Amino acid sequence: MTSIPPFRDPTAPGNSLIPRQDWDRAPWNRWTFQHVIDLLPTTPVLRGAGPVSILPTDLRDIDAISFAAEGQTQTIGSFLETSYANGLLVLHSGKIVAERYLNGMTPYTQHLSQSVAKSIVGTVAGILIGRGMVDSVAPVTHYLPELEATAYRGATVQHVLDMTSGVVFDETYTTLDSHMAQLDVASGWKDRWNPNWPTNVWDLILSLKDLECPHGTSFRYRSIETDVLSFVLERAAATPLAELVSRELWVPMGAEEDAYFTVDAAGYALGDGGFNATLRDYARFALLHLRGGEIDGRRIVPTEWIAGTRFGGDPRLFGGIYQEVLPAGAYHNQFWIEDAARGVYMARGVFGQLIYIDPVADFAAVVLSSWPEFVSTARMKTTLAAVSAIRGALSLQ
Repeated sequence: MTSIPPFRDPTAPGNSLIPRQDWDRAPWNRWTFQHVIDLLPTTPVLRGAGPVSILPTDLRDIDAISFAAEGQTQTIGSFLETSYANGLLVLHSGKIVAERYLNGMTPYTQHLSQSVAKSIVGTVAGILIGRGMVDSVAPVTHYLPELEATAYRGATVQHVLDMTSGVVFDETYTTLDSHMAQLDVASGWKDRWNPNWPTNVWDLILSLKDLECPHGTSFRYRSIETDVLSFVLERAAATPLAELVSRELWVPMGAEEDAYFTVDAAGYALGDGGFNATLRDYARFALLHLRGGEIDGRRIVPTEWIAGTRFGGDPRLFGGIYQEVLPAGAYHNQFWIEDAARGVYMARGVFGQLIYIDPVADFAAVVLSSWPEFVSTARMKTTLAAVSAIRGALSLQ
């Protein structure tokens, strides 16, 4: 399919070639998700020179906690051994109570977040909306008039925040000619094998001309919606996405390490899935949400936006395959809502990335993984059962 040489894995001299078109798939993702910066063009999300937010530690033994999932009973210890996890961090009452690194990952490893990146971008959107720089009910064409010639005509910023635009976008990950395959090429993640495909993400957005339903009537998971949102934020703030995330989130949050995005041929930072950061800095992001948008006494995200994210989703738009994992769920502001009544919400990404946030229990968990599959309902249910068991055990201590 391509004559361009494969990547090299310097840690595996006996099996050192990684196919360029499959670098993000098993078995190579066990290594590549921790080394994206060695494979693709990137741009930094700087932490700046400010203070690091302290994460107090009170480690507990969680390995023996048992739980049932998919007809089997196992422990957290066995889950970590069999789930293709690379990192696990648990926060309770503002402290780290568990922190594990597996598969060669270290506290300094920047791990690919996949679609957890969407919630990073969504949070920055909440900051700009709260500041009045972006109007969520305005049409996206107010910020991006070029989209008048696309199916996004008439869609609002809130529609792309909630992935309810109605634009046709085939998210199928394993089909060679899907829109998602085109996005892989446009983003620079894969080599271009079809000469008619767009060469960057903006041109891919401009090519989307068809509607499958009226805007605002149904949720469909479309990664490209986050990229439309990202361009809205860039245009409104007159700032590139990576710099915007640094200025509005990473620096004020007190991140310990720089993060980074992958970039396409035009220099666009991939908002829908190209973000990479350390386990502890993902945990700081979770703590920011647990604290209602504050960290170390600094207000970063508006309280109203956090509350609106937790409780503002419409379960009526949320059906079909999505309810297999989240039967009481919704999707709102680039977050998955596990429990629309309790306000438990999540950032999720393919291959097993998860930030789970339960403000009522003052509990959060970050799981970074390299599953063999893009999506697995069974693995996701098992992960959520494991996280729930940890939460339940901590509530009794």
